[in-house]
Amino acid sequence: MKMNRRSFIISSAAVTGGLALGFNLPFGPRVVRAADGSPEINAWVVIRPDETVVIRIARSEMGQGSLTGLAQLCAEELECDWARVTTEFPTPGANAARKRVWGDYSTGGSRGIRTSHEYVRKGGAAARMMLVKAAADQWNVSPSDCSVSKGVITGPGGRKTTYGKVAEAAAQLPAPTDVPLKDPKDWKVIGKPLKRLDTADKVNGKLVYGLDIKLPGMLNAAIKDSPVFGGKVASFDGAKAQSMAGVKKVVQVGDSGVAVIADTWWHAKTALDQVDVKWDFGENGKVSSESIAEQLKAGLDAQEAFVHNTAGDANAAIASSAKKVSAEYSYPFLNHAPMEPNNATVLYTDERCEVWCPTQNGEAALAAVSEASGLPISKCDVHKTILGGGFGRRGFTDYVRQAVLIAKQTPGTPVKMVWSREEDMTHGRYHPIMQARLTGGLDEKGNLKGLKIRLSGQSILASARPEALDKGKDPFTFQGYWPQGEHSLEYTIENLHIDHAMRNTHILPGFWRGVNINQNAIFLECFIDELAHEAGRDPLEFRRSIMSRNPKSLAVLNAVAEKGGWGKPVAKGHHLGLAHFRAFGSYVAACAEISVRDNGSKVKVHKITAATDCGYAVNPAQIERQIAGSFVYGLSAAFMQECTVKDGAIQQTNFHDFNSMRIAQMPKVVSIVMPSGGFWGGVGEPTICVAAPAVLNAYFRATGKRIRTIPLKNHGIEMV
Repeated sequence: MKMNRRSFIISSAAVTGGLALGFNLPFGPRVVRAADGSPEINAWVVIRPDETVVIRIARSEMGQGSLTGLAQLCAEELECDWARVTTEFPTPGANAARKRVWGDYSTGGSRGIRTSHEYVRKGGAAARMMLVKAAADQWNVSPSDCSVSKGVITGPGGRKTTYGKVAEAAAQLPAPTDVPLKDPKDWKVIGKPLKRLDTADKVNGKLVYGLDIKLPGMLNAAIKDSPVFGGKVASFDGAKAQSMAGVKKVVQVGDSGVAVIADTWWHAKTALDQVDVKWDFGENGKVSSESIAEQLKAGLDAQEAFVHNTAGDANAAIASSAKKVSAEYSYPFLNHAPMEPNNATVLYTDERCEVWCPTQNGEAALAAVSEASGLPISKCDVHKTILGGGFGRRGFTDYVRQAVLIAKQTPGTPVKMVWSREEDMTHGRYHPIMQARLTGGLDEKGNLKGLKIRLSGQSILASARPEALDKGKDPFTFQGYWPQGEHSLEYTIENLHIDHAMRNTHILPGFWRGVNINQNAIFLECFIDELAHEAGRDPLEFRRSIMSRNPKSLAVLNAVAEKGGWGKPVAKGHHLGLAHFRAFGSYVAACAEISVRDNGSKVKVHKITAATDCGYAVNPAQIERQIAGSFVYGLSAAFMQECTVKDGAIQQTNFHDFNSMRIAQMPKVVSIVMPSGGFWGGVGEPTICVAAPAVLNAYFRATGKRIRTIPLKNHGIEMV
C-alpha cells in the first residue's frame, strides 16, 4: 500500500468528522466471505445458510444502544426476520483496505445513528434488492413480480424461497446503483421499541470487553505516567521491581511513563509500586485550582475575545434598560470515569501489529497503532471490543499508543496493558473548566432588551484538534449558543453578544458526554430564571415570550410544563424548575420536581419530566433509557463531582472522592419522546444538559438561594 502515513494519522485522529481518503486496493475474489465462510451480500450484510442475518456495525457500542439502533436501520430496508439478526464489528484495517466502505468509525457527539442512517439503510436496501433478484433469476421472472417479508421471498404463483438459499447467488450479482429508500410512513422496524440485541449476552457474560481479552502466552502490563501533564521521567530505578515474582521487564514508555511487564496484572501492579521514579514536572508542577481560577477570572474582563453570536447593540440596550441584572457562574473539571479503565492488548512483530481494545474511534486507534509501531496501515489492525463505558474518553488514543510501545519490548508475545483506577482517574481528558459572566437588561415591563455572555475557559479543539479551529476560535465552545444550526440559541433576543476569552491550561480537556452544553445550559437557563425573577414574571411565560419564533423548542418546553404540572398544585413542600436547550440537532426540555429539608442542605429530586424531539425516533424505548441514563451522569456531576488540581496534578484518584449518585437517589423520569420528523437529531448527549439547571431553578424556588457554582457539595448541599 502506498500512502502517506502521517496524513492518515492526522486526519483519522479527528474525534469528529470523517476521512477524505481512498485506498486503491483490489477486492479479491468476487464473492467476499465472512470468517465462517458465509457469503457477504454487501459490506453491511452477511447471510448464513441457517438464515442468520449478520449486520456489520462500524460504530462503537458503549452502552448507548447504537448497535441495536443501527441494526434496526439496516434491517428495516433488508426486510429480514429481526429474530434472526446478529451483529459484528468490521475492523478499521478492513475499512481502509476497502476504500472506507463502512464510512466513519468515530462514535461521539450523538452522531452514531444520525450521521450514518442513510448509508446504513441503503446497505440494507441494496442487499434486499440483490437477494430478490437472485431469486427472480432462478425463477426466470422479474424482481418486480416478487415480494419479501421476514427473509422469505415470494414469487409469482406462490413460489417461495429464503435469503439463506439464494445468498450464494446474490453475492455474485453486481450491486445496484439506484437504491431507493422507504417512506418513513412505511417503516415497520424503525420507530419500534425493540429489545436490545446485546442485553442477554451482557447478562450471561458472553460479551467480550477489552478487559476480557485473553491470548495464548499473553503477558500483562501496568503503567505509571507522569502525575502532571507535560511532565517527564527524569530517571527511574526498577531493580527492586525486576526481582519480584512474575516480573519480566521494567521499561520506560515514551518520555513520561514507566511500565512493568509481568505474568499477571497484579504482579505487574505491585511491582510497579516499587519502582522509584524521579519526575521532572517543570512549570506545570506549580499550577493549582486556585491559580487556574484566577486565570479564568481575568478572562472575564479581558479586552480580547472570540465572538460567535451577535445581534443589534447589546451594550447600548443594556445600558438604557430600566433594570440591569448580572451574575457569574463557574463549572469545574470533570472526569469521564467509565467503569472499565483504559486498556489495550497488543501483539507486535516486525511485520505486523494487531490491537484488541475498547475504542470510540477505530480509525484513530488504527492510526495510533501505525504511528507507535512504525508499521504502515496495511500491516496494522484494531479489533474493537464492547466498551465498558466511554462518554467521550475513548475517542482519544493515548492508551493505545502506550500499549503498543510496551508490546514492542516483547516482540511476538501479546501484552495486555490495563490502567489502574488511579491512573485512569488522574490521566483523563477532562470536561473543560469554564467561568461565565452574564448580563441582561430589562425594560419597565420586564421584557428582555439585551443579553451579554462572556465565557472564559478552555477550548477542547485547541488541544484535541487545533487544525479545526476557525481562525483561532473554537465554535464548539459555544454549543447551544450558535446563531443557527444544531446547537442554536433558541431564544430570539434582538440585542445579543456572546464571546469567549480562551484560557487554556495544562490539564487536557476532552469531549465529556454532552461536552460544552453542560455548562452552557446551566449558565443560560439559570440566568434566564434570574431574569424572570427580577422581571416579576413566571419563568415559563418569560421563556415563551422570547421563544415564539422557534415552534419545535416551544413544543418540548410546553410538553414538560404540562406533563410536569407547572402552574398546578404540587405536593406540599415540593417545588418545580424548568430548563430547555437545543443541542446535537435535538430539542430538549425538563421540568424537575424537588423538595428540600434541613435548611436547604438536603435535596430530594422526586421527578424529572423530560421531552425530546430528535426528528426521527429509531427506538423509543432506547431513547427513554438514554434520557434516564444521561440524568444519572448530569445530576452526579451537579451534586458531587469535580476534579481539583494541586501541584499540577489531579487530586481525585478513585470513586471515594469522585462519587456518583446511588439507585435510591434516582428520581422518577417521565420521558416524552415526541419526534416531529424531517431531521435526525441526537439522543445520548443532548438530554444530559437540562436536568441540572432544572434542579437548580427548582432549588431557588424552594429556598430563595441562587447556586452559581457546582458541585453542590461545595455549598453543603447533599442529594438524598
